[in-house]
Order: sequence, then C-alpha cells, then structure tokens
Amino acid sequence: MAGDRGELACRLAALKQRSGLSYSELGRKSHISSSTLHRYCSGTTVPPDYRTVVGIATACSADDEELVELLAQWRVAAGQAALPEIVRPAPESRRSPRPRTFSVMSTGLVLVLVLVSLTASGADVATIPVRQQVAGPSWQRERPLTPSLFGVTASSSSGVMPSFRVGSLRFWDSGTRWARLQPRRDAYDWTVLDRLVAGARKADLPATLVFGGTPAWAAPAGPKAPYGDDSRSAPPDDLAVWERFVSTLAARYQGRIDAYEVWVHANDQRYFSGSTETLVEMTRLAGRAIRAVDPRAVVVCPSIARLWTDEGRAVLRRFAELRGYDHCDVAGLNLHQQHAADPPETMIGLLRQIDGALHDAGVHPRLWNTGVTYEYVRDDRLDEQRAADYAVRFYLAAIHGSHFSLERTYFYNWGGGGLPITLQAVGSPPTKAALAVEELQRWLTRTNTQSCGQGLAIGLPANVWQCQFTADDNRLLTIRWTHEGTAMTSLPPHAEEVRGLDGTSRPVRAGDTLAVSGTPVLVVQQPRG
Repeated sequence: MAGDRGELACRLAALKQRSGLSYSELGRKSHISSSTLHRYCSGTTVPPDYRTVVGIATACSADDEELVELLAQWRVAAGQAALPEIVRPAPESRRSPRPRTFSVMSTGLVLVLVLVSLTASGADVATIPVRQQVAGPSWQRERPLTPSLFGVTASSSSGVMPSFRVGSLRFWDSGTRWARLQPRRDAYDWTVLDRLVAGARKADLPATLVFGGTPAWAAPAGPKAPYGDDSRSAPPDDLAVWERFVSTLAARYQGRIDAYEVWVHANDQRYFSGSTETLVEMTRLAGRAIRAVDPRAVVVCPSIARLWTDEGRAVLRRFAELRGYDHCDVAGLNLHQQHAADPPETMIGLLRQIDGALHDAGVHPRLWNTGVTYEYVRDDRLDEQRAADYAVRFYLAAIHGSHFSLERTYFYNWGGGGLPITLQAVGSPPTKAALAVEELQRWLTRTNTQSCGQGLAIGLPANVWQCQFTADDNRLLTIRWTHEGTAMTSLPPHAEEVRGLDGTSRPVRAGDTLAVSGTPVLVVQQPRG
C-alpha cells in the first residue's frame, strides 16, 4: 500500500513552480501527459518508478541533492523502506543561501549509497539520477526489423490500397463491423470485406480484421454504439451467437485474413459496455473458434484504450489477472500520444507503465499497437512539416518500444482526411507525411535493429534520440532526432553520408558536427569489419 504521498507531491509541485513551466510544457520535456503530471503534483497518484520522478525533476533543473531527497520521498510514497539517513542532505544545507557544502567526494558517496539502496531493494539501476551519465545505449539487442511493423488502419470501404509503401493493414471504420457483416441472424453480407481482403492480397499486405459493433438483433436492450448502423456496445445476449459468427467468418477467410482483433476500445463504454469477465469469455470463445478453422491466424486480444489513466491500466491488469491473455497470441493496445500535439516519444514512457502493469499481473504477452481514441482524432491538425516529423517518429517510437515486446504498430488512419495527421485520403495523392514514412521504410529495408536510446545515457544531448541498425551490406545506420528543439552532435565513427527524409543526401566525415532537430536524419557509416 502506498505511503504518504504529500511530501513528494509538494516537492514536485514546488519544482514545477520554480521552473516556470506549464503542465503542458513540463509534460513535453519529461514525456508525461499533463493530466498525469497534475495527479503526481497534487498527490492523487504516485509515480510508478523513480525514473519517472527523475524525468520530471531534471526537466525542472533539479540538482543532485534534490534528486537524492526525491528518491527518499518517492520510496516513502510508494510504501518502500526509507533510505539510510546518511543519504539525505541536511535541512540546513537545503535552506542555506551559501554555496553547497557537499564536496565532490561526499556527493559521489551519496550517489553510490543511492545505487546500493536501489540494488538491494530490487530496483532497476537505470533509475539512478541521470546526471551520472551511465555509458551505453538504453537497450541493445540485435533483431530483424519486419516490414509489418509499419502498419496503417485502413478506414475505407473502397478496397483501394495505399499508393505509398506500408507493411500491414488493419480494417476498422471500414464498413466491416459485426452489425454490417451480419445484419440479421440468418443473413451475412460479405461484399465490403471481400473487396478489402482482395485488395490486401493483391498488394501482398497482411490484414487484420477488428471485431466490434454488436448487431441490434443480438443485444436489443443494449446501449447503442456511436455508429449510424444501430449497432450496440453491449455483448450479445447469447455468447453462442458470437462464437458462431466468428467461426463462420474465420472459415470463409481462412488463409486470407492474417489476424483478428477480438474487440475495439474494449474498456470504453461507448464501444463495449459489458464486464471484463464477459470480455475474457468472448476472447476465449473467439480464440477457440478461430484456431479450430484457421490455426495459422493470429488472435489479438481486445484493444485496451485510455492507458494514460489509472483506470485504463487497471482494466489491463484485471484482464490479465482473469487469464484473458491465455486465449490470444498478442495483446492489443491503443498506444498513442495523449494529444496530437504531444511528441510521439511520450508513448515510450506509457509503454514502460504498461509493461509494469503486465508485470504486476505476471504476464508478458507480445504487443501490437492497434489504434487511438475518439478524442485524439478530434484534435486540431498539425502543420505539414510537423505532421511529417510526427508520423515518422510514431514508427521510430514503435521501434524503440520493441524492447517491451511491441512488434507492430498501426497508424490511424489511411483513407480518411481531416485528422491531425493525414497520410492519404482515398482518391488523393500521398501527403508529405506519407512520403516521409515511405522514405523511412526505404532506409530500413532488410535491416536488423541494434539499439535505441536517448540523451545522456548514450553520450548525446538530453533532447536527442537515436536508433541504430545494421544493413544487409554490413553498414551501420544511425537515425537521430530530437523530441523538441535542436542540438549539435558529433557524427559517429566511420560516417560517410547523411540522408534526409526528403531524399537528399550529402557526404560527411567522422567527427564532423551534425545538427539534429525534430526531423529525423540518417547517418550511413562504412561497412564494419
């Protein structure tokens, strides 16, 4: 049970006030949503780990002594054992206007003791103050980069496919809800889905179908879903009806639909108003029906939305505790920035919290990012350049998130206009954002991911992010960008070329200075060995 939150909350609130930053500005700097920051500073909730506290504090220019003090306060708030008294700065030194009384040696001793305390308690040593500048990437592990990671949600019933490069498709808002596919108990209409599946197969793209929108005849007393087809958010009154529908559909599209997402926005009452227990049972029945007729198809558990909130993560934990993930191959997440204007890198902090929630439940499923919430798509449009930068970084953040078993991500959406970021509307050419995403995929064709990291931990300025890849010709490829502002960096060893997302390139030499901004750039290095 969490301990006293008041002292930690007051300290965080004081740091925020001292910094002069708004919640929105501080959120962008620390990669945390403004609403979550407000809960931390008001004491409503406690940060999930000390790394989160450090991110907030360093964005407010906290010094080493303050970081140590915050560690002690966070441990009390989180219900952990207090730190040894020696690591706490004396109150007089905190209030005194005189220069700091800690010597370099005593400050180092404090940080060593902090590290020892963290290690003894089982904490991740990566949560120690970032001012120690621990060398090495945030993570490093070689793995193939599969094209299917670059997914889009095809929200069009036309059957037309994207005219720029993508790696996988997801059908939702495409005229394929359950209520449209089975308008009556004894009647099916496969017209639209046949067209979409044929288009995907012609384009040689793996397709995922999303279930949602119970027909009115199957749940006549249920609340209406937010669609114009009279579909319901409630589960069917008879779950045998659901299992027969799934079985009939999977048998028809055996070998042609690659994956099935059991339900959309499963913890949003507008889309699913049943209980978590019913959701688990629907997942069990769907998994059994699909595997019986198409064992090669991937079963994706219902997508959990609003994961920025404690309530959203609570549903995730509850679904896991009920063993819901035993009945599927992949966990579905609605993973995105809280607001369209937030940097895509905020998703990485969110992934860390999701990973913690799943860890608490004792499960570690593969993850797919399958969409955004309704509120997100109502945000204002981004300008053309920012839209292109964010679209590319959405996928780079997904690559960074592969450390947490994130395998695939679907950008919402393809086919529709009027969204914060538009890739391509049906009948229109690809936007600058779509062309930038296509260029990113060209950069990463037939590569293995090597590492991803940020800032001081990998010897770069705090606002700089980096992922590295190995090409099939043994060249090392480095992509750098910032989540805000610009930075000057040195080029990595053996650098020979820098490429831009607009297709331009220029020769460089190792040791030259590279300006980095919110627009990712690629550094090509000479073959290793």
